[in-house]
Amino acid sequence: MKEKKTVSFSKNSTNIFFHILTKCNLNCLHCYINKEQHGKTTLSIETIKAWLDAFAAKNKIANVVFLGGEPTLHPDLPSAVKHAKKIGYKSVTVDTNGYLFNGFLSKIAPDEIDFISFSLDGSTKPTNDMLRGKGSYDQCISGIKESVSKGFNTSLIYTVSSANIDELAMMEPLLSELKIGRFFIQVIGIRGNIAKSVSFAGKEKPQVLRQRWLDNIPIIAEKIASHGIIVTYPKVFLDPEDKFECAGLVADNYFIFPNGRVYRCPLCEDYPLHSIEFKDKELVKTDKINEADLFKLSIPEGCVMNKLIQSGNLSYKEDESPEYKIACCLLKEEV
Repeated sequence: MKEKKTVSFSKNSTNIFFHILTKCNLNCLHCYINKEQHGKTTLSIETIKAWLDAFAAKNKIANVVFLGGEPTLHPDLPSAVKHAKKIGYKSVTVDTNGYLFNGFLSKIAPDEIDFISFSLDGSTKPTNDMLRGKGSYDQCISGIKESVSKGFNTSLIYTVSSANIDELAMMEPLLSELKIGRFFIQVIGIRGNIAKSVSFAGKEKPQVLRQRWLDNIPIIAEKIASHGIIVTYPKVFLDPEDKFECAGLVADNYFIFPNGRVYRCPLCEDYPLHSIEFKDKELVKTDKINEADLFKLSIPEGCVMNKLIQSGNLSYKEDESPEYKIACCLLKEEV
C-alpha cells in the first residue's frame, strides 16, 4: 500500500493560478469561467510580465500555473513561461485541453517548463466528449503523446462528477500507457456553467455524495499510484472531530483573472468578492466586505464558502447538526 499524506497548508511558498485569457475553443459543461466576473480581455505580454513580477516579489519560493480559457490560444504564452522562469519562479505549469495552439511545444524546451498538464474527463471518448466537446478526447490524447515524446514532464487532470466517476478506475491502464508522471483528481465545483444550469449531463446533481467519494477516490488513487504515478486529490470530507483550516487564512494562494481580480478562494470566483485586485499593474486591497472577511467565520459545517455557494454536498443529522465537515477545497491528499 502506498503511503498517503495530507498536503499541509503553508505560507512558505506563493502559488499563482494565472488566467491569462478567458477565451477557449471548447465549451465544457463544467467550465468555471464566468466572463461577466472574470473579463473577456486577452492580457498583453507586458501586463502578464508585470503581474508575474508583482507576485515573484512576495516570496522567495513562488509557483505559477498558467490557465485560461485555453492558455495556448495566447500567442505570447511561451514568452510568459520563459519570463516566469527567468525571474525565479520555482515551478511553472501550463494547463491545457490538449489542442496546443500556436505551435506551443515547438516554442519552448522541456527545461523551460516544469509540467504541461492536460485535462481529460473520461477514460472513454463518449464520456469525455459529452463533457468537453466532440473530438476533444482524441485531440487530448494526441497532445499528451506529443508532449511525452518531446521530453516534457506531463501530467493529467480528471475532474470527478456524478457523470464520470464510474470511469475513474478505468484511467489506471490509460495513464500507464500514456506515461503520465502525475495525476490530479479534482472535485467538480458549482460555479461557472454549472451554477447557471438546472441539470448536469443528464444527472440531477453534478456532485458526488460523501460515501460514494470515500468508497472510490482513495482506493483508485492507491491503485494508480502503484504504477509509480504521483496522485493528488482533494480531501473534501472531514469527520466532525477533524480540525478545519481555511487556505485563505493559512496559505498563500492567488487566482488571477484578466480583468485584474485576484481571489484567495476559488469558490468565490462567481462573485465580486475578491480581496485584491490589480490597478495600473499594482496590487491593491479591495473594500470590505470581501472574501477575506468571510474566511474568518467559523461554522460546524467547516468551509463557509461551501455552505454559502454549493451546499448540496452537506448532510445533517435529525438534530440538524452536520454529519461531517467540508474541507477547504485546496486541501489535498497525495499518494
